[in-house]
Amino acid sequence: MPSRTGRPPRISRAEIVTAAHRVIEEDGVAGLTMRRLAREVGSTPMALYHHVRDKDELLLLLLDDYAAGLPRPELPGEPGERIVAAAVALREGLAGWPWVVEVIRADDLLSVRALWYPEQIIDAAVSAGLTIEQAVDAYRVIWHYTAGEIAARAAAAKRREDGSMTYRDRVFAELDAREHPRLSEVGGRWAELTARDTYEQGLRALVRGLLPAKQWP
Repeated sequence: MPSRTGRPPRISRAEIVTAAHRVIEEDGVAGLTMRRLAREVGSTPMALYHHVRDKDELLLLLLDDYAAGLPRPELPGEPGERIVAAAVALREGLAGWPWVVEVIRADDLLSVRALWYPEQIIDAAVSAGLTIEQAVDAYRVIWHYTAGEIAARAAAAKRREDGSMTYRDRVFAELDAREHPRLSEVGGRWAELTARDTYEQGLRALVRGLLPAKQWP
């Protein structure tokens, strides 16, 4: 007769969160399933359900765990600069964890701990003269710009992991100067130029356009 294996080892919620981080790093958010996580901690899916109800609750735990470490810098008093400083801090906090952006962009799950950032940006926009509705719109524009920039950079970095020339690199390097004179002028340097960090430059242009001119010339 086969020997009894006994009960699965006891696991803690902290161990589950740590293991879930590892799974996401390896397989992405789509690869995080209760079955995959159970294998990671050496337990069973049913044992996990004693700690988390489903994948959404697990993602909320991960978001809270991550948000606890996000920076909250001292912000300038001037509204435009306050918006820039808060957005830059948010981007710096999320840049190394693009999966967080992927989850938040679905507009369903979020960490209450991370609401400090929209609070600061919206409050500064109201202080600059926008209505609360306009301030929320301004925040959404800034958020989509920030999230898109993080996602694009993460995707580009993944494509270039092996150091080889991408299809886009080859296309730009071989452009016909008669048909695309400006692009062909920089074609061989396209990867270098588009890899430059222009986030804050673009952010300042956005904020300048969103706020009343008299508030931030």
